[in-house]
Amino acid sequence: MTLLALASRAREVDGVDPLNEASRLALDAGHAGRVHMAVKEGTTVVAAAFADGLAPVELVVDPDHRRQGHGGSLLTRLLAAGESEFWAHGDLPAAQALAAAKHLEPGRTLLVLRLEMDAAPEPERVPDGVTIRTFEPDDVDAIVQVNGRAFASHPEQGAMDRADFEQRASSDWFDPAGLFVAVRDGEGRDGSIVGFHWTKVEDDLGEVYVVGVDPSEQGSGLGTSLTARGLRHLHESGIRTVDLYVEGDNDPALAVYRRLGFTEHARDVLYVVG
Repeated sequence: MTLLALASRAREVDGVDPLNEASRLALDAGHAGRVHMAVKEGTTVVAAAFADGLAPVELVVDPDHRRQGHGGSLLTRLLAAGESEFWAHGDLPAAQALAAAKHLEPGRTLLVLRLEMDAAPEPERVPDGVTIRTFEPDDVDAIVQVNGRAFASHPEQGAMDRADFEQRASSDWFDPAGLFVAVRDGEGRDGSIVGFHWTKVEDDLGEVYVVGVDPSEQGSGLGTSLTARGLRHLHESGIRTVDLYVEGDNDPALAVYRRLGFTEHARDVLYVVG
């Protein structure tokens, strides 16, 4: 059984994917990963761990082989190998217990917020001197540059380069009509891209995939405008439920999303060696 197949089995039972999108993309691309470790019973893989590049480790145990010490055994091996950061997607009770048993501590929380759109969103208010339009192929480099500045302190999102963008844009879910860019326009404006909102739809679930605003425009309300524009697009496309991921300590972003009606749905916790 492949790691992706094992992760899919766990997702069906737990309701949460034990691997994030970056790991799935790396595995699809055939990356060996910094960590690619498995526990077997005979020839059957019953637990596995993966991490690509500098990313934290993700663990998964087959639902039919839980409560047999496989997760603890695998985590012990990882700790002995020097690994010190581990994602618990959904922060399920079993993950909490395993982390406590190994004296790991929460180091970071990623919240999953959800919005149920019972009615069409209000039209967005766009700051003066800015126009929001849909994506064009020549926008890629500018979007990557804005993303890098907007997420300079973010360990995963800030590292996106053109190859990462193109890999995601080659996914079945990618729709250029659902990627919006904010452009400086009008007198004295240079036409440069200063923000974007990339939406995503899979299995009738919408997602505020990425909202990035150049630091020069932060505080102008552009982030709210871009988010609202993407939500309106999703609603017009027939989507009624929308998720997004946000750092638990990102108070400005949380304030924006809560004003738009988002509430906490789930959370991922990064456990670290204390």
